[in-house]
Amino acid sequence: MDYQAALDYILSFADYERMPRSALVFDLRRIEMLLERLGNPHRVAKSIHVAGTKGKGSTAAMIASILTQAGYRTGLYTSPHLLSIKERIQIDGSPIAENAFAELVEMMKPKVEAVNESGGFGELTTFELLTALAFAYFKERGAEYQVLETGLGGRLDATNVVKPEVCVITAISFDHTDVLGDTLPQIATEKAGIIKSGSFVISSPQYPEAMKVIERVCRERGVRLVRVGSDVTWQRKAFSPEGQAFQVNGLTDEYHLNLSLLGEHQLENAATAVAVVEVLVERGAKVSPKNIADGLAQVHWPGRLQILRREPWVIVDGAHNADSVRRLVKALRQYFDFERAILIFGASSDKNIAGMVAELMSFPDTVIVTQSRHPRAIAPDKLVSEFAKWEIIPEVAENVASAVERALAQAKPTDLICATGSLFIVAEVMEYMLQCG
Repeated sequence: MDYQAALDYILSFADYERMPRSALVFDLRRIEMLLERLGNPHRVAKSIHVAGTKGKGSTAAMIASILTQAGYRTGLYTSPHLLSIKERIQIDGSPIAENAFAELVEMMKPKVEAVNESGGFGELTTFELLTALAFAYFKERGAEYQVLETGLGGRLDATNVVKPEVCVITAISFDHTDVLGDTLPQIATEKAGIIKSGSFVISSPQYPEAMKVIERVCRERGVRLVRVGSDVTWQRKAFSPEGQAFQVNGLTDEYHLNLSLLGEHQLENAATAVAVVEVLVERGAKVSPKNIADGLAQVHWPGRLQILRREPWVIVDGAHNADSVRRLVKALRQYFDFERAILIFGASSDKNIAGMVAELMSFPDTVIVTQSRHPRAIAPDKLVSEFAKWEIIPEVAENVASAVERALAQAKPTDLICATGSLFIVAEVMEYMLQCG
């Protein structure tokens, strides 16, 4: 089996990133049966499990980068990907190679078919197969730590088969309400489902309703809770489009740090990562303050306030809910000098479009709406209607490439182009810019 055949096989199963989530049937017993047939690879490396609405991928990448700098072989499992599915499964910052991906899928295939034929719990999904593949890869390559980002929610997410050293809950807000619930306590309950007795919990700053749920679950399970924002704090010292200098006052030390990722929210994520590593040190990990500094200085997490070009600025960001868009607009105004702002916007049909548009309406001088190739992408005419409620009449581009072409044709060197609303929009902008050089 070559890489393309392996990828086709994985994608032949139900893929709820591309299908309507109303059809999603959660049942951890499927992946537990598969993992047992694989020799329970998820139990080998020490786990850091990360859930949340915003910042969980960035936070996971920061934790993994610090552990790698400390000399630990570290697996990182995230979703979705931008340009290649291989990005989801990394060791020490390097994505899984095509031959390793193909070999593991070939090894897993008879076990997958045996689980599916056993019946009772439904068929395995694409995400479950990728999760099992990640565990098998980390075991095969001798990972000592594995940092795992949940795909959706937490309680019934396929990653929630581990017994983590540390559970991390990044900022919770409204997203995937059709599956997770339409109140913050309901959503927080699903995210807090990763909390297990015997672990530590690190929480980013939360809305009070969400924090109450996290505190209650920690009490019920006898777990220590560390609150970023009170137990661990941070302060920005300097910033530019090249990065940020900041200080974190941790549980045990004070750190003077640099980060190339932009936005105040990334400092919150970095403080959360520092708190996680300090707790790991309490549990026996050998990580120095220099490892923390080097890990954060070298972390790379594309598609989040990423600069693709200057003169004019071309910025991409995967903000896909109202809270994330609000943080994005604030960051663009703080970090960049520009004359006019041109917005390229597209989104998935299951998102809170009205909330995102409300946060964007005061920012751009020109709006270009478009549609990614993703099957859940919302039609541009529906976006036009939403912007029209704010007396903004967008231009319409039939695809992302033509949206970028239009924006670049209009922009002066002193302007800023920002593409946002979906990681799928971001990925296609990055593809276009790579092709154009």
